[in-house]
Amino acid sequence: MYEARGKSLWGRAAALCAAILLALTVCVRGAYAQEKTVIPLGQAVGIKLFADGVLVVDVSELEDGRSPALQCGIREGDLLLTFNGEKIVSTEHLQKLLRENGDKEAQMTLQRGQAHETVNITPVCGDDGSVRLGAWIRDSMAGIGTMTYYDPESGSFGALGHGITDVDTAQLMSLGSGSIMETTVKAVKKGEKGEPGELKGDFSVQRDVGTVTVNSDGGIFGTVSDADFPARSQAVPVAGAEEVKCGRAVILSTVSGEEIREYQVEIVKVFRDADSTRNLLLRITDPELLQATGGIVQGMSGSPILQNGKLVGAVTHVMINDPTQGYGIFAENMLVRAG
Repeated sequence: MYEARGKSLWGRAAALCAAILLALTVCVRGAYAQEKTVIPLGQAVGIKLFADGVLVVDVSELEDGRSPALQCGIREGDLLLTFNGEKIVSTEHLQKLLRENGDKEAQMTLQRGQAHETVNITPVCGDDGSVRLGAWIRDSMAGIGTMTYYDPESGSFGALGHGITDVDTAQLMSLGSGSIMETTVKAVKKGEKGEPGELKGDFSVQRDVGTVTVNSDGGIFGTVSDADFPARSQAVPVAGAEEVKCGRAVILSTVSGEEIREYQVEIVKVFRDADSTRNLLLRITDPELLQATGGIVQGMSGSPILQNGKLVGAVTHVMINDPTQGYGIFAENMLVRAG
C-alpha cells in the first residue's frame, strides 16, 4: 500500500515538474519573440547554393547495359562526399578524379539521410574517353526568392520560410556554401489553377550581398555583407505565435523591378503546431496583386506577413488548385530555426 502510494506521489511530482518546465519554455519562447525586433523586407534576391559534395539525382544503365552506381548500391538522393579519400567539391572536380582514376576500382563515401557509407566502385571507360559511373549528379542550385527580415544588431537575415530542395529528389540540399545577390524582377508568369506562376528576373552575379549559412525546413539564413543592402530601415517587433489572429494582414513583396510594395491579405486559419512550417492559411485579397500575379507565385516565398504592426510570419507555399491561397510560417518559428 505504501509502495503504491509512494509511486503515485513520485509520478505526480514528475508530472508537475514537467508541466512547470513546459510552461517556462513557452513563456521564454514567447518573451523572446516579443522582445525581438527585426526589419521586415520583402526584397527579391537571387540565391545560389552549392552542395556539400554532389547530389545523385538519378541512377541508370550506360549504353552497354552496365551501371557501376547501381552495382555498388548508390541510389537517387545520395550525397557523394569523397572519391579515394579526396573530398568532392563539384561535378567538375568529380569528373577530373574519374579521368585520373580510369577504370580501376575506387572507394567512395556517401551520405544517405544521416548515415554515412563507404562503397567500392569500378568506373566504366567509354569509347570517347569519358569515365562514367552511371549516375546523374548535381552540385548547385540557383533561383529567386524573397528576404523576410534583417536583424541590424547581428547583420543576419532570414528568407524563403522553407528550405531549398532538389527539384528531382525533393531532398533538402546539404549546404556547402551559398550566397544572395541583388536581383531585378523583369516579368511575372501569372498563376492559374493547376499551374503555379513565377517571378522572373536578372541576378547581379558580379556582386554577392550576403552569405547563406543555413538551409533548413524553416528557411535559409545567413549574414549580409554589403553595408548598403538591404534598403529598408524601420524595425518592428516579432509577434509570438499566440498573438497571430485570423483576419486582415499585409505582405511586403517585390513583383516588379526592385520596388517593395505592401499588399492586402487575409489570414484565414491559424495552425499552432510549433514544429510545423505551415502555420497560416492565407488568401490574397489585394486587387493589384491579383491582377499582376494571380495570387502567390514562385519567388514570393519569404514575403513577410505583418499584422497589427508586428512581423507575424512569411509566405511559404501556394495552393496549386487555387493560387489566391497559400501557406505561411510563423516568424517566431523562423527565428528558432535560425538559431
